[in-house]
Amino acid sequence: MPDMSASVSLAATDLVSLADLDQNKVTPGVLGFIVFAVMAVAVWGLMKSMSKHMRKVDFKEPADPGTDHPADTPAQRS
Repeated sequence: MPDMSASVSLAATDLVSLADLDQNKVTPGVLGFIVFAVMAVAVWGLMKSMSKHMRKVDFKEPADPGTDHPADTPAQRS
């Protein structure tokens, strides 16, 4: 049975030579810019929607008529 690591390293060197990447020419390109712009617009829309929903929230809780408040006890009034 042949050595697997030798065949894997040989295949990896063949793939690297086929790619022939130049580090000075690799850029995100137009597709990277489009993806970034779409994500930025989506975040802006989500923030706008969140602020609209947060304006609708009423942070004051209504007082329950059946509960006694601590300030209403006779010991607190005297």
